[in-house]
Amino acid sequence: MRGLISAIEINPEIAEALNHSPKIIAPNPSYPFLLATRAKEKPLLVITSSSRSAEDLAHELRELHDHVLEFPAWETLPHERLSPRSDTVARRAATLHSLKEGHHLHPIVITPVRGAIHRFISAISANPLRTLEIGQELSLTDLVEHLATSAYTRTDLVERRGEFAVRGGIVDVFFPLALHPVRIDFFGDEIEDIKYFDVADQRTQTPVTEKIEILPCREFTLTPEIQARAAELQNKYPSASEILGKIAEGISCDGMESLIPMLIEELETIGSRMPEQSEVFFIDDERIKSRTADLIATNNEFFQAAWSSAAIGAAAPLPVEATTYLDWEELHEVILQAGLLTRSLNSFGSDLDQSAAFLDLVAIEPMRGDSERAIELLRQGIASHHSVIFSASGHGMIERYAGIFRSADLPVQIMQELSAAPRKGAIHLCQSTIAHGFSSEDCGVLFVTERDLSGSKSSGRDSAKMPSKRKQAVDPLELKAGDFIVHEQHGIGRYIEMTARTVNNVTREYLIIEYASAKRGQPGDRIFVPTDSLEQVSKYIGGESPTVHRIGSGEWQKAKGRARKAVKAIAGELIRLYAARTSAPGFAFSPDTPWQRELEDAFSYIETPDQLSTIEDVKQDMERPYPMDRIICGDVGYGKTEIAIRAAFKAVQDGKQVAVLVPTTLLVQQHTKTFAERYAGFPIKVVGLSRFNSAKETRTILDETVNGSADVIIGTHRLLSQDVLFKDLGLVIVDEEQRFGVEQKESLKKLRTTVDVLAMSATPIPRTLEMAVTGIREMSTITTPPEERHPILTYVGPTDDAQIKAAIHRELLRDGQIFYLHNRVESIDRAATKIQELVPEARIRVAHGQMSEGALEDVILAFWNRDFDVLVCTTIVESGLDIANANTLIVERADNFGLSQLHQLRGRVGRGRERAYAYFLYPADQPLSEVALDRLKTIATNTDLGAGMRVALKDLEIRGAGNLLGGEQSGHIADVGFDLYMRMVGDAVHDYKAGIIATDEKNHECKVELPVNAHLSADYVPGERLRLDLYRRLADVATQSDVDAIEGELVDRFGPLPEEAQVLLKVAALRAQAKALGVTELVSTGKFLRITPLPLPESKQLRLTRLYPGSLYKNATESVMVTIPKPSGWSPSNLSPQMGDTSLLVWISTALEELSTKERKP
Repeated sequence: MRGLISAIEINPEIAEALNHSPKIIAPNPSYPFLLATRAKEKPLLVITSSSRSAEDLAHELRELHDHVLEFPAWETLPHERLSPRSDTVARRAATLHSLKEGHHLHPIVITPVRGAIHRFISAISANPLRTLEIGQELSLTDLVEHLATSAYTRTDLVERRGEFAVRGGIVDVFFPLALHPVRIDFFGDEIEDIKYFDVADQRTQTPVTEKIEILPCREFTLTPEIQARAAELQNKYPSASEILGKIAEGISCDGMESLIPMLIEELETIGSRMPEQSEVFFIDDERIKSRTADLIATNNEFFQAAWSSAAIGAAAPLPVEATTYLDWEELHEVILQAGLLTRSLNSFGSDLDQSAAFLDLVAIEPMRGDSERAIELLRQGIASHHSVIFSASGHGMIERYAGIFRSADLPVQIMQELSAAPRKGAIHLCQSTIAHGFSSEDCGVLFVTERDLSGSKSSGRDSAKMPSKRKQAVDPLELKAGDFIVHEQHGIGRYIEMTARTVNNVTREYLIIEYASAKRGQPGDRIFVPTDSLEQVSKYIGGESPTVHRIGSGEWQKAKGRARKAVKAIAGELIRLYAARTSAPGFAFSPDTPWQRELEDAFSYIETPDQLSTIEDVKQDMERPYPMDRIICGDVGYGKTEIAIRAAFKAVQDGKQVAVLVPTTLLVQQHTKTFAERYAGFPIKVVGLSRFNSAKETRTILDETVNGSADVIIGTHRLLSQDVLFKDLGLVIVDEEQRFGVEQKESLKKLRTTVDVLAMSATPIPRTLEMAVTGIREMSTITTPPEERHPILTYVGPTDDAQIKAAIHRELLRDGQIFYLHNRVESIDRAATKIQELVPEARIRVAHGQMSEGALEDVILAFWNRDFDVLVCTTIVESGLDIANANTLIVERADNFGLSQLHQLRGRVGRGRERAYAYFLYPADQPLSEVALDRLKTIATNTDLGAGMRVALKDLEIRGAGNLLGGEQSGHIADVGFDLYMRMVGDAVHDYKAGIIATDEKNHECKVELPVNAHLSADYVPGERLRLDLYRRLADVATQSDVDAIEGELVDRFGPLPEEAQVLLKVAALRAQAKALGVTELVSTGKFLRITPLPLPESKQLRLTRLYPGSLYKNATESVMVTIPKPSGWSPSNLSPQMGDTSLLVWISTALEELSTKERKP
């Protein structure tokens, strides 16, 4: 879009105003162009009123200028016991270093007012940044020390920014601004190799070719002077003594930044780091002025609120009276001292003001999707000989708009980017992410963007593909001592620890599980489970605390038998359902069309890996000839709606109709809007059917549904009533599935045998979960949070007015909105009045289910359009409301809510880039019930992204697993644990499919006991959690290729394999081979190798004695005793081990093959 700058700068009025006027009055969309024009002459510091506007402005300016730096503000207030995020700190440090080094272009530094008035430590960027490149001489210990002093956290597995791990000569680091973490391989004191690796599977990808800078993760680095100062102050300030004590010992901790004013004298602001002759531009200076005062006031409020909650036992606030914020006058003084000139850009001003220059630039009026108006506007632009530019964010969109304009007989010229001044007489279509356009008679320019036309906010910010986070499947073996654990052969026991034992020079690792004692009053019996049979072990999920079994008592076998019987009955039932579905004639949708690709390209976020694989699964299901029945479990706000949008689009392309079923009228509104926005520009009609429609509208919609002119019909259970008839229904999408009752599901099932069904849910009810886990419905889970999401800070505590007031103020400061939940309709107005008294300046409205449709719709739409700040509401907002700007949730009487409700409610906030806060409050003067306490504890601990599935499993525990598939299940699940029960159901279903009904239990265990050294040493794989994970996966391998994959991963992550690890892989391959033959034991006893069971016909027995003289075969037990050959040169005096590790394994593998292959016919 740089061509536009040359069209603007030749205008004498604009040039004059930019050179001399202290105040320039122009519309918002023209700011990036004016600033980029001015930056050709002078370096600029641009101050905006909020963080979001600073980010958006920087994003647009990068298209127009090559040296744009962001200086973000900390997202925490000085008094909070929280530290700013590592990427914020690193970006600030990178900007300061870049200013220090200088550049041939003038920089434009953009900062929100919070960043401008905040004083930071002068020592930042005092030393040059350290860099890393291949071939550099650097000792590993030096690097590790440097990372530690730069406040990186050391872990055993790198998953988040600002973490590093060391294993032998390999260092993994995730730099705060990098897209992927890097793996640095040392050879002695030289860096031999640097590669990026993937967080999800920890495997390396592309090599790093450029130099890497090590940016700090904290601005506050602990020098010896600071440590000494902290030690002096420790006794003086008791409320800060814990943090000061840690600082004195040189340990970084959360929230230590708030003590900066006490520990450090030299502070400065961003203004003093700007180059000479810089100019400071305030965007909207009145708002910045009031924002400055608010920031200082809110900070003090938090300080007071912290004291009042300290009175009832919370931590006292940190004793920092002097804050690091400047007020408005001080900010101006600092700017003057630095010798900078201040100017402002405003969108309105008074003509009496002599210093203000009004520019002839006009913003484009929003057209809200009216393409006729847009075409008319462009036609007038061409007629008045203006340079006409139309921009869209994606290439597919440009092609589509070009088609629309050509069909209206407008001259069109498509360009990749506009680098020279545009010519007159045609519409220049180009790709750009600038949000809004403007027009100017004087300059002869008309610039319109896709967003001016559609009105929808396509955030075309390709928030660069961030690392796909690791798939958080509930980690199969995150074991802590004392956890209940299920062993398939011995029953439920307690996990004690993992230990290594060496017997006869052979080292193996074992899990120790404790069972009930066989004799009264004796300590419990313990079993050692070798790590190579870990697939027998799973974590117990079921009742509260199960009974621990006695070994060999028969209780466990009985419990398993009972469960197995029950499972058989269920499996039969499930199979009948399944057979009915797969044999029913469905509709096979055709493969993707170019339009589908165009729709998917226009998606403004980056899809997460799980989203992509789920979309792929859904499409494949739709293309099959029988009906789809798939459930998608994804946490709140993880992009399930986008999957629905794509599936619906695919169905409509084959001329089918789509019904979208949602639980509340609000969601109908929201989905209708979202679907319509995403389908803008395609000939698809989306209608919403709910009680918000008038009788006349409802009739029209029903007619359109019958005659097929409505393609996508979104509605509440009104869709299921008798009078709704479809012309040709092809796909039903059920959103928030956990909210529908049995009757609604039944009426759906009538459709279900012939129509594709896609269900979506964040906290699946246990029954749904069960149906999916047993494989009757296909299930996809989305566990990867979308980009730039942060966990929600959850606060559970007693109600306190000061806290509520401060929380609301904090949100108002960043232009955010607040949900305030009061779940009693009769007293909701009183609650709203109380908040109005606490925060007089906030705009507050009320929403609840007993309001009339129109009123409720008005309130929600107004909240969506940011017309007011606080929504006092009942749980009507619980499901699916998506308001990205609302980032604080306050819940009164949280002790009265169920667990999945609490999780759903918390999912209403934290959907944007901002840090979100959830306050779950309970009355300070009433005791909590046991169950409420459990729920609040669960919610407070599961704050990670994607905790929905974990909350669902925890819900199983709190409620007992009663409602899984009906009453009779719960006992069995409590007896054998969720995992094993699921496995049993899976096996039974599989047997039914195969047509075999086995009566006895299939025994999977295969015991391998050989005199070989096979384990992962703690030096090679540090960290018990990682070793457990690898052992578990090795125990599950079925083929040689599985073993090879794990070997590749080990070499990649931990370096070359030591000998015992190589042997471990060979043993795993041998077990897989033995299991495939049904062998349960491979044990070396003295000079024999015992293989049981291996039935040998007579011919094979002859072969055995011929190939391995001295071997025996026991018919009764079907066990084979094969003589182990002695190495050559063996004599009684030379008592060397009988046969080396690896050669023994090769020999056993050959023996198994020889004895099990089919006889060749002569």
